[in-house]
Amino acid sequence: MLNVFARAAVNRVTDPIGRALVERGITPDVVTVVGTVGSVAAALWFLPRGQLALGPWIITLFVLFDLVDGAMARARGRSTLFGGVLDSVCDRIADGALFAGLAWWCLGMGEQRTLGIAALICLVASQITSYVKARAEASGLRADGGLVERAERLIITLLGTFLEGVGVPNALAVALWLLAALSIWTVGERIVAVHRSAQAAERAEQ
Repeated sequence: MLNVFARAAVNRVTDPIGRALVERGITPDVVTVVGTVGSVAAALWFLPRGQLALGPWIITLFVLFDLVDGAMARARGRSTLFGGVLDSVCDRIADGALFAGLAWWCLGMGEQRTLGIAALICLVASQITSYVKARAEASGLRADGGLVERAERLIITLLGTFLEGVGVPNALAVALWLLAALSIWTVGERIVAVHRSAQAAERAEQ
């Protein structure tokens, strides 16, 4: 949903940054990889160690690179096929590392095994949500939208983690269980969308 309502406002901030980086000869692919490596390193270093207040800020910093690489592509007036695939793959890696880091903490230092299950559900559901869309588009079908996409997942997770880190009781539990439920719902929404798209395609062929 945020992709629809916040995109224009975000672009006004990121587009000047993107143009400046392009003028300095930096490519979007480099920014994508740097952002992903930073996100993964921060998630797997800070979160398992219980640094839940600091970790989300560092992760957010590197996640914002994902906004900048898109702005750079717009500044260049084109995006490459490889760049699109690289960006999607890197998003999946970064998301997986985030939920893996939280699950690691829950099952280890945090001693919250039940909450670890929620983190693992979020990890799997986030990957499936993206896979359904990619697989549908590869078949010429549509599976756009959904209640919770990547932006919402990151905001809910990082905010809940930070609040837990500064001492708000059960903040992470609320965030992860809420996100687990919403993510499962989103997978269902996309499956329904694919089914409708397939039916429409079959009717058009008749």
